[in-house]
Amino acid sequence: MAGIGRRGLIAASGALAAPALAQAPWPAGQTVAVVIPYAPGGASDVIGRIVTQTLSERLGGTFVMDHKPGASTSLAARLVARAKPDGLTLLLGTIATFTLTPLALRNPGYDPLADFVHVTHVCETLSVLVAHPRWASFEALIAAAKAKPDALSYATWGVGTTAHLPMLDLLSRVGAEMLHVPYNGAPPALTDTIAGRTDCMFALYAACKGHLEEGRLKGLAQPVATRPAAIPNVPTFAELGIPDFVYTGWYGVQAPAGTPRAITDRIERALTEGLAEPRIQAFMATQGIGPSAMGGAAAVARIERELPQNRTLMQRAGLSPE
Repeated sequence: MAGIGRRGLIAASGALAAPALAQAPWPAGQTVAVVIPYAPGGASDVIGRIVTQTLSERLGGTFVMDHKPGASTSLAARLVARAKPDGLTLLLGTIATFTLTPLALRNPGYDPLADFVHVTHVCETLSVLVAHPRWASFEALIAAAKAKPDALSYATWGVGTTAHLPMLDLLSRVGAEMLHVPYNGAPPALTDTIAGRTDCMFALYAACKGHLEEGRLKGLAQPVATRPAAIPNVPTFAELGIPDFVYTGWYGVQAPAGTPRAITDRIERALTEGLAEPRIQAFMATQGIGPSAMGGAAAVARIERELPQNRTLMQRAGLSPE
């Protein structure tokens, strides 16, 4: 996906010029690192820019993205969990960080609940099963995979991620096999799928939008109940005869455990108000991103609900901790 710079994002959304809140000791005059658990250039950059610009505009201080990819997002999570709880280090964590990686790794190095203050969810993310254009349809891809088990491959950005688990589930449902090729981030996984070195992958729409529009990738199916307005030309799995295959991801903002409530409350309020701006919501919709600033208590409840659900999915897919 072509990068979206600061000027481009502001021009597209027109919503980040909100009045700054009254200055306070935090974060005035300080730089706050928002740690991104993925490599630069993916959907996390779009979401990260929305978050950092919203917080900078509304709270003052300087909020910057700090990419720390690796180990299925656990590297970034460990870094933030061990950081000083002073509000100067935050995490842009995901569904993988808190409900998949802790199950996929024997020792992720952090507790998904005890080691963090879950400030708020930020957004829901739409994903698409994309393939090299040599595959004209989902049916053609699966027929080839069944004919030659493990001759085809799928890319992910790590074991136990939101690109890996849905693919395992999907392949078990259709009775096919493919070789798993994990990468250190979504951009290199997309690069190799575009080049034809891997055949397909689940990708966030925000990351593959440009590639789909330019014909470098083919959208085969999407794991949603109904086709969203942002992706009207790609069928749902239900339309292709695989009912109940629905899978959406999410991003949220977390702080190290022990971060003062006064700080996390300011972050939550700024994001809740900022993401409610109609023009930000309109921009996010074009990227297949749905604002979801649900607050800390609801974020924790969702993680507590999804952990056992994903444990069941992993067991069903035959995925053991590594």
